[in-house]
Amino acid sequence: MRKLHLDTDIGGDIDDLCALAMVLNWPESELVAVTTVSDAGGRRAGYVRYALGIAGRRDVPVAAGADISLGCYLHWQPGFHPDEKAYWPQLVAPAPTPDAEAIALLERSIQEGATIAAIGPYTNLALLERRSPGILATARLVLMGGFVFPPRQGFPQWGRGNDYNVQVDPESARAVLECANPLLVTLAVTVETALRRSWLPTLKEAGPMGHLLARQAEAFAIEESMESRFGQTCQGLPGDIINFLHDPLACAIALGWDDGVEIQKMPLKYEMQDGYLCQTVDTSGKPTRHACERSEI
Repeated sequence: MRKLHLDTDIGGDIDDLCALAMVLNWPESELVAVTTVSDAGGRRAGYVRYALGIAGRRDVPVAAGADISLGCYLHWQPGFHPDEKAYWPQLVAPAPTPDAEAIALLERSIQEGATIAAIGPYTNLALLERRSPGILATARLVLMGGFVFPPRQGFPQWGRGNDYNVQVDPESARAVLECANPLLVTLAVTVETALRRSWLPTLKEAGPMGHLLARQAEAFAIEESMESRFGQTCQGLPGDIINFLHDPLACAIALGWDDGVEIQKMPLKYEMQDGYLCQTVDTSGKPTRHACERSEI
C-alpha cells in the first residue's frame, strides 16, 4: 500500500482537482492527508473538504497551509477563478486552520513514510524545513515543477518563466531543492499531457466527482480557450485539449506509474537571476532525479 500526502493549491488550475480525484481512485494507495498552499483564509482547504465530501472521504485530514498574506509570492499573486459559481455547484465555505497544523500534518506524513506530492508552490515545505531542519533530506518527495530542459517540438515552447510552482515563490523553491532529495516532474514532461473535451461525457457519468470535474472543465475551457491557443497550434497536442494534466502526472509518478517515463539523475545548480530561480546542469551541482520521456534519452 503506497501512502501519499497531497500538498496542493487547488482552486486555480483545475488539474489539482483532477489529481485529487485520481489519487482517491488509485489502486493499492492511501491518501493520508491533504494540505493547501498559497491559501487565502482557508478557501483552498474548503475546496478540498468539499471534494472529499462528495467522494465520501471526509476521513482524510485537511489543513490550510501557507497563506498569501505571508507576502512571499512575488511574480504572480496566486488567484482563484473569478466566477466561482461556474466551477462549484454551491458556495463552498472556507476551512481555515492555523499554519502550524498543516506543517504538523506534513511532518507526520513524512515520519510515517508517506510520499509527499507537492503540486503547488513549495512554501509549506520550506516552512517545515525551517521548523525541523534536516527533515526534507530523508523525505520521499515528488515535486511538480522545475525547468531543466525546454519542451520538445510540437508542444508549447515555454521557458522558466512559465514554471509557476517554482517561480511564484522562488526563495522557498531554492531552499527546498537545495536541502531535499526530490524527484522533479518538470514542465517539459507535463506539457505533453492533456485533458480532452472528448472525455467529458464519460466524466459526467462517473459519479459526483466525475460530474464536478466535467463541470470545471467546461468552465475552464471557456475561460482559457486552450483548444484554440494550443490545440490548433501545437501538433503534439490533441485539438480538443481543455487543460494540461501537470499535477495528475506528478501524482501518478509518485504512486509508481512509469509507462513511458524514465528517471534520470543529473547534477543541477540553483541560482537566482533577476528574481527567478534558474536550474542548470552543472558538474558542481547537486545530483537530482527528474522524470523524462523515454524517447528523450
